[in-house]
Amino acid sequence: MGAGGTPSARASAPTPAAPLRHRATALHPGAWWLWALSLGTAATRTTNPLLLALLITVSAYVVITRRPHAPWSRSYGAFVKLALAVLLIRLLFTTLLGSPIPGTHTLLTLPEVPLPDWAQGIRLGGRVTAEGLTFALYDAMKLATLLICVGAANALANPSRLLKSLPGALYEMGVAVVVALTFAPNLIADVHRLRAARRLRGRPDRGVRGLLQVGLPVLEGALERSVALAAAMDARGYGRTAQVPARVRRTTAALTLGGLLGVCAGTYGLLTAAGGTYGIPVLLAGVAAAVAGLWLGGRRTVRTRYRPDRWDARAWLVTASGATVAALLFLAAARDPAALHPGVIPLTAPALPLWPAAAVLVGLLPAFVTPAPEPPSSKEPS
Repeated sequence: MGAGGTPSARASAPTPAAPLRHRATALHPGAWWLWALSLGTAATRTTNPLLLALLITVSAYVVITRRPHAPWSRSYGAFVKLALAVLLIRLLFTTLLGSPIPGTHTLLTLPEVPLPDWAQGIRLGGRVTAEGLTFALYDAMKLATLLICVGAANALANPSRLLKSLPGALYEMGVAVVVALTFAPNLIADVHRLRAARRLRGRPDRGVRGLLQVGLPVLEGALERSVALAAAMDARGYGRTAQVPARVRRTTAALTLGGLLGVCAGTYGLLTAAGGTYGIPVLLAGVAAAVAGLWLGGRRTVRTRYRPDRWDARAWLVTASGATVAALLFLAAARDPAALHPGVIPLTAPALPLWPAAAVLVGLLPAFVTPAPEPPSSKEPS
């Protein structure tokens, strides 16, 4: 190879414009969060394990095909493990503490611990029935699916770009949330890096000793990262506020507080039978007042945006696909609650309702309308 490299190597080297082109075509991070939260909302409307498993499959497929090659995108596996832990803990509690669901199919009988009179309604041990475990599994799968959907949002949406898209009034709160959300992916990346380094040195990376030898450097790195972040935020003038008139501040507080109260009252109206007539108007009025308050509150924050992310047609399609899944499952839960909430007495196998399952498949749309992730950069030997 010559001093300047072969023509093929020079042609395959990434150009500086390539990241800019990929950034221009990347999806808005808010669309990923709205899509994932919509799938999580849909999961709260059913305890059918087949529908919940379908929701998990849809989110996992989109994550596999559209997850970028970045450290923060590796947190999806941690959320899956957390969801499995939720399932195991719920089943363990049901086994040890019993279940309010009566059952006739006894799987095993544990020694029951006698409790005093003031602990009536609580038992330790006793009969463990198949109906009780099945009910606990259905209920725990709902929370596990919600956690996996949140993990999908963490793996797909760039947290720093999401912070840039927040309104000015929520900027300080958004910084705290984004720092909290990026802590777990960076922690996982540090653990993988330190375990790989210990394996290369022939040292154990498992067990209590390995955990201590890996955990202390990880905590030290997290502390150093937090100090460096605080110094960088201070150098960039984080926390500066502009001077606004007192009447604008009072109007902002009134609109924000009134909007939040309107959202709460409208949501309560939608959840009750008596408030069906006023629920939607009050909810819309509360959202409008809260948005106006946030817009006015953003005038106090001195911010500039460098290369702001665009909300294009693909972002609308991704958001609409998740909202469609949630809306259709809300409709299915109202029209056919038995299909979305299978009973356990008598103990029968759950059936897959066809049109709610087809509605869940609409959530696969982001895997086809969003751009493919940028391949990982690799340095070729010169």
